[in-house]
Amino acid sequence: MDTAWFLEVLEKEGLSLADAAERAGADAAVPACPGWRTRDLVRHIGVVHRWAAAFVADAHTAPRPMGEHPGLDGPELVAWYRDGHRRLVDTLAGAAPDVECFTFLPGPPSALAFWARRQAHETTVHRFDAESARGGTPSPIAADLAVDGVDELLRGFHARPKSRVRTRTPRVLRVRATDADAVWTVRLSQEPPVTTRDAAGDAECELAGPAERLYLALWNRAPVPTVSGDPGLAALWREASAVV
Repeated sequence: MDTAWFLEVLEKEGLSLADAAERAGADAAVPACPGWRTRDLVRHIGVVHRWAAAFVADAHTAPRPMGEHPGLDGPELVAWYRDGHRRLVDTLAGAAPDVECFTFLPGPPSALAFWARRQAHETTVHRFDAESARGGTPSPIAADLAVDGVDELLRGFHARPKSRVRTRTPRVLRVRATDADAVWTVRLSQEPPVTTRDAAGDAECELAGPAERLYLALWNRAPVPTVSGDPGLAALWREASAVV
């Protein structure tokens, strides 16, 4: 896992998010986030960036709440976001590789790798949101980043007890990127999903498509490109997969 690569993604996506938010204007609706305006999106991601940076900067090893949203709007709010994004990138770039601090997902080999990866994806998804609010065609998401993001979502977020994607009886869902060597098998039950990076066994439903479209679909930003088999499992994902 290349921390430097994730930092490059984080820097680029954060700058694009700020540019899109400026062009959209504070009152623009965010299509994938019902009830949100661009100002809500910018306040949210700005608080998240400061929250993440503080864990690394302080080597803080226990969970703690996010800060309050600022009472800013318009250009001042975007400037505040830019400052926090810059602080996050610089904090992660300057941190010791073996820094010990709080993390909340399995997978990455170090706390620094975790935060670089998590904030790269957090910012990419919300950059898409900001560009959707702006209007026009959102910038593309590279297939390798999208594959990693699907992996983080399936084998990280939904491996936690918080996942609400459950079934009364065992079921099997497959997720397949058609433009990359990437396939996942998601075993569902009354317990948290168990996902493996393979195509072992039969699946009752398969979600397939280019990695970028799968990434956006699994984060509930776009429809699943292709659903085969039992559509009920695809519907279950839409209804129950929101990350909390």
